[in-house]
Amino acid sequence: MKKITLALVAFICLSTATAQIRIGKAILPYEEKFDNVELKLNGAGLREMLWVDLYAGGLYLQNKNNDPKKILEANETMAIKLNIVSAFVTQKKLIKAINEGFERATFGNTKPLQDRIKKITTLLSEPIVKNDIFDLVYIKDKGVKVYKNQKELGIIEGRDFKYALFKVWLGEEPASEAVKKGMLGIQ
Repeated sequence: MKKITLALVAFICLSTATAQIRIGKAILPYEEKFDNVELKLNGAGLREMLWVDLYAGGLYLQNKNNDPKKILEANETMAIKLNIVSAFVTQKKLIKAINEGFERATFGNTKPLQDRIKKITTLLSEPIVKNDIFDLVYIKDKGVKVYKNQKELGIIEGRDFKYALFKVWLGEEPASEAVKKGMLGIQ
């Protein structure tokens, strides 16, 4: 009986520690921890183009929320995870998409953020391959830490930068409506 109980406890601990969700070909964890803050998957969506899955995007928050304005304005630790599932997503295409996203997010007024936009594109200058995972983590009162495959690449300061960056996926003209709805959990 003791062995069965131990096996059951071990199984429960193992299954909760590896809880994940499949979005297309990507697998995203239900929980993440950044800067000692526990975050839970708010929602996730799949970016497709011409019936090709490009990446899965997940939004991690401390508490569930489906209001993009409140999420964008919040000064609390949160993250966007991008799981690349296609070789069609290259470093050059990602940087182009981010630059276009900042243009839309700021209504063409990128000048106040220009140095920091350049910094994020520099951080993303390494080649991208299928199964790369990017975490864009806003740390409360600090800025956005950029991770690639769990390796920290750098930090970009400013809540205004976080607002514009997260608006690329959660704004009025998102990179993908399906990813936005998925991240907000309203799909």
